[in-house]
Amino acid sequence: MKLFTSHRAPNPRRVRWVMAEKGLTDVEIVEIDIMTGEHRTPEYRARVGVSHVPALELDCGETISESIAICRYLEALHPEPNLFGRDPQEQAIIEMWTRRCEFYLANPLMLNVRHSHPALAALEATQVPQVAEYNRIGAERFMRTLDRRLADHEFIAADRFTIADIVATVGLDFARLVKYRPPEEYAHLARWLEASRARPAAKAGA
Repeated sequence: MKLFTSHRAPNPRRVRWVMAEKGLTDVEIVEIDIMTGEHRTPEYRARVGVSHVPALELDCGETISESIAICRYLEALHPEPNLFGRDPQEQAIIEMWTRRCEFYLANPLMLNVRHSHPALAALEATQVPQVAEYNRIGAERFMRTLDRRLADHEFIAADRFTIADIVATVGLDFARLVKYRPPEEYAHLARWLEASRARPAAKAGA
């Protein structure tokens, strides 16, 4: 299999992190330069179908895009350590928190960075400072929810580290491009974030 990825984008890191948690080393890594538009070339679009990274090309020639879909596929092939849930209830709870972390934290922070970092102007038709600020405020609103959740939970979605923790940490880490730090009053969020960043797979997936 081949993983088309970019170290300049946050979502591919989710896949690399999952691979690191599971100890997967037999996937060929192909770096795509999104700053020069390599992901928009006819060759890449013909292979993937869309101008997105990451994308996983299977041995049969089929290609899967979208980071969570790729991670689910890898989980199905390599169930341990389990990141998506062991039974229907746990799967649903992890899915719920993963979607919350993606929609209300990771995506807003990504938009904040893309509309405020000068080097990322190449990826936007027009950078809009108001878009950056609006999304920062929305992300911090959800951080308050996460802080309450983490007051009596070690991890976001289950009694162990899961894909929800990966999605949230990657989103917060991407915001460091603009030197962003979560509000200091969110002490439980800070504890969890420090522990997530300290995982060996966090560094391997970076």
